[in-house]
Amino acid sequence: MSSRRRIRQLVGVLAVTVAVTSCTSGTDGGPSPAASGSAASPSGTEETSVVADGLDAPWSIAFHGDVPLVSERDSARILELGPDGNGRVAGEIDGVLSAEEGGLLGLAVREKHLYAYFTGTGENRIERYPINGRAGSLSLGEGEEILGQIPTASYHNGGRIAFGPDGMLYATVGDAGDDDSAQDLGALSGKILRMTPEGEAPDDNPFPGSLVYSYGHRNPQGIAWADDGTMYASEFGQDTWDELNVIEPGGNYGWPRAEGIAKRDEFVDPVQQWAPAEASPSGIAVVGDALYIANLRGERLREVPLSDPGTATERLVGRHGRLRDVVLSPDGSLWVLTNNTDGRGEPGPDDDRILSLGLDD
Repeated sequence: MSSRRRIRQLVGVLAVTVAVTSCTSGTDGGPSPAASGSAASPSGTEETSVVADGLDAPWSIAFHGDVPLVSERDSARILELGPDGNGRVAGEIDGVLSAEEGGLLGLAVREKHLYAYFTGTGENRIERYPINGRAGSLSLGEGEEILGQIPTASYHNGGRIAFGPDGMLYATVGDAGDDDSAQDLGALSGKILRMTPEGEAPDDNPFPGSLVYSYGHRNPQGIAWADDGTMYASEFGQDTWDELNVIEPGGNYGWPRAEGIAKRDEFVDPVQQWAPAEASPSGIAVVGDALYIANLRGERLREVPLSDPGTATERLVGRHGRLRDVVLSPDGSLWVLTNNTDGRGEPGPDDDRILSLGLDD
């Protein structure tokens, strides 16, 4: 796909009828047991509008004030989107090695700095960059390493980063194909990490001197917090269960000794689980009293009520292909990022796109 593909905003609103049947996508094998949570589908129609299109394997959306910044996994570009949806290159991250699931992944913004998680030669790493200029002409300054030597592979790189309500930087790290490392507290892989904005281990981390916040993860790719401080994470399972977890400091989430609900005292069980064909959960966002989960293979957006996190309403089922990220935009709508150009989807003529979904739909 050309790096000069146009990004534009469609005027008007597209009516989307919500599918009420359980559908799957992809050709992966594995069993498809019933999910642990009940799933309801909203009645009527949901309306989405296209914020931007023509994106090339996008992965993450972060906001610098009101300005959206988007990472493209393979091109290593950071795009600044204007109010009309047009995009311009604000910077290109040096040293990105794009292969299979690796490349330029998660983004976070804090105090005029952009943080980026990306795959380099022999490692994943987190760097930060000063954001220079004004809206419409933003650029990135020189990168500074926050954390390097994060284990990498062609798959299971994790890659989501976000600042928590405590001001600390959290990062999801996959097991990088080394299952047993998820149970090894001396390894960074298969973990959720917590660090200061400079990459140091906070004094109140659960394991003294360690960045490890929770462990026993296979490939977590979404983190978000409720207003009361409760932390949630989405996680790719193997053949049986994908997961939604409530993250406890020092918690062991079981992988590879358990997948899904194990009912074993030594592990923290997920609050909800799904067959991978209906899920592959990536980015998540908490908005008010609900958690929203973007699903890749499942091609749907799940809305989980925080008051009953074992249930879900399914939105946009099979309508826009693979969904990689979901964020709350400054105008109060949900933005959903499609991911059909990542080598595993079936891109349409305008893919990939950012869609806006009103929360009152």
